[in-house]
Amino acid sequence: MSDCTQLPAWKALKAHKKQLASTTMRALFKADPKRFERFSLNAAGLLLDYSKNIITPDSLTLLTDLAREAKLKRAIKAMFSGEKINFTEQRAVLHTALRNRSDQPVYVDGVDVMPEIHSVLARMGKFTRAVRNGKWRGHTGKRITDIVNIGIGGSDLGPVMASLALSPYWQKGLNAHFVSNVDPSQISDTLSRIDPETSLFIIASKSFGTPETLLNAKIARNWLVKALKSESAVAQHFVAVSTNTEKVRAFGIDTANMFEFWDWVGGRYSVWSAVGLSVALMIGMDNFEAMLAGAHAMDEHFQSAPLAKNMPVIMALLGIWYNDFWDAHTQAILPYDQYLARFPAYLQQLDMESNGKRVTHVGKPVRCNTGAVVWGEPGTNGQHAFYQLIHQGTRMVPADFLAAAVPQHPIAQQHAVLLSNCFAQSKALMQGKTRSEARAELVQAGLKGSELEALLPHKIFPGNRPTNTLLYRKLDPHTLGTLIALYEHKVFVQGVIWDINSFDQWGVELGKQLAGGIETALLDPQPTSAHDASTNGLINACKNWEDSQ
Repeated sequence: MSDCTQLPAWKALKAHKKQLASTTMRALFKADPKRFERFSLNAAGLLLDYSKNIITPDSLTLLTDLAREAKLKRAIKAMFSGEKINFTEQRAVLHTALRNRSDQPVYVDGVDVMPEIHSVLARMGKFTRAVRNGKWRGHTGKRITDIVNIGIGGSDLGPVMASLALSPYWQKGLNAHFVSNVDPSQISDTLSRIDPETSLFIIASKSFGTPETLLNAKIARNWLVKALKSESAVAQHFVAVSTNTEKVRAFGIDTANMFEFWDWVGGRYSVWSAVGLSVALMIGMDNFEAMLAGAHAMDEHFQSAPLAKNMPVIMALLGIWYNDFWDAHTQAILPYDQYLARFPAYLQQLDMESNGKRVTHVGKPVRCNTGAVVWGEPGTNGQHAFYQLIHQGTRMVPADFLAAAVPQHPIAQQHAVLLSNCFAQSKALMQGKTRSEARAELVQAGLKGSELEALLPHKIFPGNRPTNTLLYRKLDPHTLGTLIALYEHKVFVQGVIWDINSFDQWGVELGKQLAGGIETALLDPQPTSAHDASTNGLINACKNWEDSQ
């Protein structure tokens, strides 16, 4: 399958969209008092309410037909069984094996990878316990108080998001810091806040050659050695998440403190691996394994549930419905949970790096829109910012609302206020405000005549803006694992239907390739003319400002 637009279900969906073009969700709810029951689903501790979408039972039938025609079930089996579905790099895609809580083996090239996974998890457990209970100490004998994760991309976004989300579970006396940007401001600011005697650095780089990560790691290493006046101190204050033994040893890290992961673990899926070491250190290994268990619960649901009752499948199909049939090119992620503040940023990489592709499996141009632009911020703050565009702008912006039924901090009635805002926003986006309703409100407020007529158009809300609401009991490690896995599988399903490779990222490489030549020009004191006019101008402008200091 290489052109989803030629599938019978795709063509039927195009016709179906025309039939629904003038349908309102208000009318759909009025016609079906049981619409919530019909279009909601419980799985692995999550409740998905997708009733506030422009769909009918026929829509869901046609969308699941599309998944069948794209041979989704076969693709799911291929991923979980270790087939090399990352076909441009000839790699299996087995982040699911990292959280496999069953006794079932998982094979790559005929070898069961579960013993290696269990071995690394056991070593992570032993190490995290030693740090947390004070057995592992720094070069001067002091207990570790600060964990600094140095990585980039998936080696940063996953640990940052998960650590923040689970900060109520942090061990008292431990603090987490994350450095990813090659901008020296970030590493400088981080080092200014910590004590070299009580800091532990995790260098997360599979090859131990990622330029940005290694530059920051070297700055941290030099800072530590200078402060503690000993090269041997590195071994007590640095550990590695890598597979390159020689480079790790050359850096000064004891390879006994190198935690491996494998080439079948993509960077944006690596928080489940030893890349999650900073998370495990902060929340404890038991809680880290609870996060793995939550993801495994969603994996089990994804593999076994019928397509029409499969939460990741339904979310993926709804995304395709709006992206490809309603010309909605963005997706808002709106967590009404402050601890999920970095979840939208995490999903940006997961979704946009995975499905930001333009050619199919056979290298031909895709004939439909692929990955949406993912963005968002926590509510309620976003309500006073960009929600205006979602409510009354000219673009359709499908939105996912996420909320916990039970707060981490029950203070007075604040959680009820938070939830009331969350539910009110999705209701308002669904029903809007009609001209007659707006007029009645203005009359009630005492307006009349030309004043009323001038203000009236500004008070109308079109409504019919689609949303999903994901509700969970409480944001604990198990729930976080379930949420992450849900979105992982959603992205995978969409890639299968579009027939693209969701697991490579060649687009990331071009900028890296060009950066080397530009760096050389920046370091050369002479003006450059080696690049295009714009790049030459920018390089030379920087040199002029440097000379004027």
